[in-house]
Amino acid sequence: MTAPDSKVLASLAYRMEAIAIGRLALRHHMSWEEVPSMEIFFDGRQVVDGKATGFTNAAIEAAVIHCRAILEFLGLQGTNSSSPGISNRPNRRDGDLGVEQFSALSMLTREQAVAAYPGPETEAEAALCLIFQSANKGLAHMTSAFTPHSAEARHLEIAFRGVPVLLIIGFYAPLGIQPPNCELTFRSNPD
Repeated sequence: MTAPDSKVLASLAYRMEAIAIGRLALRHHMSWEEVPSMEIFFDGRQVVDGKATGFTNAAIEAAVIHCRAILEFLGLQGTNSSSPGISNRPNRRDGDLGVEQFSALSMLTREQAVAAYPGPETEAEAALCLIFQSANKGLAHMTSAFTPHSAEARHLEIAFRGVPVLLIIGFYAPLGIQPPNCELTFRSNPD
């Protein structure tokens, strides 16, 4: 493939939007001492009510899956060793897209991925590793739930900020393509 088509660009934009929504949901989730109630309206008509986790949990979980897909697209994978980490994926599965399929692009290395984070390298790798662990085991199996103020929640927030940056570094910028603006506004008090 020489250049990404509109379907690829739309898919990546969709994934970045899902990550932005997940990041916003995580920030809300982390700010609560008690889970507030939620009401959802369509065209002025209430269609859902319940606890706010009815939105935040699903948005966070979706963002984890979309982060994993982008990381794999960029050429990264979680390691299956006794000490979790990230490494380059050896090859693509049939039908999967990878950044290396586009002219002049190559897979990001572990070193490039962790160097993009302005903080400690170990924190960057832990955040990216958590994406693979959460997507591979945390969402697919019954595990202990994360707590809003834990290191795990902080690592998810780092990953939700960092994965779109990695996509810009490894895909959009080298191709000279303007990335989609997927930033959402966090409002601690919706009034």
